Amino acid sequence: MGAVVLGWGPWCSESSSVACPYARRSRVGSRERGLREHCQAQALTRDRLYFAILCQKPKSGAANTHYFCIDDELVYENFYADFGPLNLAMVYRYCCKLNKKLKSFSLIRKKIVHYTGFDQKKQANAAFLIGSYAIIYLRESPEDVYRLILAGSVSYLPFRDASFGTCSFHLTLLDCFHAISKALQCGFLDFDVFDVNEYEHYERAENGDFNWIIPNKFIAFSGPHSRSKIENGYPHHAPEAYFPYFRKHKVTTIIRLNKKMYDAKRFTDAGFEHFDLFFADGSTPSDTIVKTFLNICENAEGVVAVHCKAGLGRTGTLIACYIMKHYRMTAAETIAWIRINRPGSVIGPQQHFLMEKQAELWTEGDIFRAKLRGNRKIAVTRILSGVDDISINDTRNRRTIRKDIELYSDEDETNCITQGDKLRALKSRRQAKATAASPLTVIPQSSVQKNKTSEPSISDNTDITKRTTRSAARKKICIHAPLLRLSTALSKMSLRM
Repeated sequence: MGAVVLGWGPWCSESSSVACPYARRSRVGSRERGLREHCQAQALTRDRLYFAILCQKPKSGAANTHYFCIDDELVYENFYADFGPLNLAMVYRYCCKLNKKLKSFSLIRKKIVHYTGFDQKKQANAAFLIGSYAIIYLRESPEDVYRLILAGSVSYLPFRDASFGTCSFHLTLLDCFHAISKALQCGFLDFDVFDVNEYEHYERAENGDFNWIIPNKFIAFSGPHSRSKIENGYPHHAPEAYFPYFRKHKVTTIIRLNKKMYDAKRFTDAGFEHFDLFFADGSTPSDTIVKTFLNICENAEGVVAVHCKAGLGRTGTLIACYIMKHYRMTAAETIAWIRINRPGSVIGPQQHFLMEKQAELWTEGDIFRAKLRGNRKIAVTRILSGVDDISINDTRNRRTIRKDIELYSDEDETNCITQGDKLRALKSRRQAKATAASPLTVIPQSSVQKNKTSEPSISDNTDITKRTTRSAARKKICIHAPLLRLSTALSKMSLRM
């Protein structure tokens, strides 16, 4: 496989070349020969940004070229055989890093080459990062980015779910690029307001293990426990631990999809709505559960926080149904976006379930929007997720839901180790290796409620406040300043082997 060199910049008719030492030409003997190739790139005026697959680390100190690699800096934390895509915080940090390089006075006359090595999994993640950057900052289309990423007979491993065994559902780079593009269009993605430190703080098991999937609409989180404790290395949190953050961010509704590990009254007594829509761990929801979930979310006055056991499979599947219905994203785009926000989400048969539901949910979404555009005075509870009239307040419907739920016994989850248990244990174990953080961070004493018997809260401590302040300052440097100090903005891409 030849070296890949992508160049971003305005078109011109002159010829030029980009020096790529140690370009990977073949697997045999390239290292021994210390091969140097000049990989021709289509001519660019003031060409600055390139992507390359190299067989060896290039020598530093090149006069006209600056090389950098993030293969060992931004690393995906896998559950099982999954290896990407990298999460939203890593996309943000990459974009900040690249913006800083492109604006650096010391690099202003140099070509910037993001290179990756032999590891095919890291190649896919590196391509995902630079492709996402091109979509977010250079306003390139997903198709154009994908076409150039693949040019020269280069291929990349498709991403897969967080499970073992043969992969039956492939998530391509194009799916991920479309997810980034659609998220920008729908307002899900805005790095001007994204708080990377908050994201990285709350995704950790000891700090609540939750992520925003749609800003101001959906939070996916790991299931609370009857009391805060550490069990088999995983820190469980009582419902009360989430109250301060949920109230601050206008969460009004909790939906539980797993067995009853806590009394729902603890949420309802605190002013939250709480709904149970149980279905078995690792399985797919019935049509009744999907319709009811959509109806609840369409009626919710504030943010909806959804959890199962690990907050990955069942949680991601139902949130995906809402996204597909209301934003007309494809199943693959939706899975990609949810995994970028919360890695490990949507597993096994749930992927195929969403593919099968796509056309139906799109149709239901079209009906929903048509009725709203018609300004008909119809209660949202009667618009529902299709043409069927199923209200969450309807007694007959409640009996149907109960009958559906009784097909599964949550005793099955109580008496055995499930997929969710394994995923939570893996997440806690891998994060413990990364840093030696305390298992549960408590809010400052000044913020603790007077009731001393209350459960500790998920951290909103001063440490993260300080980090957030630094993050805000960094945003001003990385985001708000002009992308390039060039007379002509980067807007085209080209490649030639």
